[in-house]
Amino acid sequence: MLTAAQLAKIFPACKTPDVWAQALKPAMERYEINTSNRMAAFLAQTGYESSQFNRLVENLNYSTAKRLVWVWPKRFPTEQYALPYVNNPQKLANFVYAGRLGNGNAASGDGFRYRGRGLIQLTGRSNYQSAAKAMGIDCLNDPDMLLQAPYAALSAAHFWYANGLNAKADDDTPDDDLEDFREITRVVNGGYTGVNDRLALFNQIEPLLA
Repeated sequence: MLTAAQLAKIFPACKTPDVWAQALKPAMERYEINTSNRMAAFLAQTGYESSQFNRLVENLNYSTAKRLVWVWPKRFPTEQYALPYVNNPQKLANFVYAGRLGNGNAASGDGFRYRGRGLIQLTGRSNYQSAAKAMGIDCLNDPDMLLQAPYAALSAAHFWYANGLNAKADDDTPDDDLEDFREITRVVNGGYTGVNDRLALFNQIEPLLA
């Protein structure tokens, strides 16, 4: 299984590889992330989402309307429409995540309460509820529990397993690897942000696990 030395080599910017290796081992064992393909895909996705295991909460503080339009073109058709959400993470989260992923409307505050946390940036009331049930912890009422390394790792591995991503990582059919990874990225990210970088990470990581 994954060691701290391997993790430090895979993610040289990771500040505490020993902590994360210890947290990841039981999580990956529990959810059968136990082949080189599965491990490399999981680490590539979680490493990208968490900036090499250094960021465990979603950054929703955008300094320009232009960037908001680029990230959420369906939510913000114009820069003028996006202006009220600049430098306002709470308002932004409550708007963009309203009525999605089990969340209530913008006034409910669910969007910000259940913003992305953990290694896979678990997002939305329904995903927190599923993780709480699987892990036996009350992260629905205390979402910041997912900022603790053991739960950050376990919630990511549970999400991975529950969404059938082991099978996606196992796909060894002679097709386009990028297409396979695009589908994994869509499930994890909700879109295709950084898909080429994620695939590049996968290709770097897999040989290091041999």
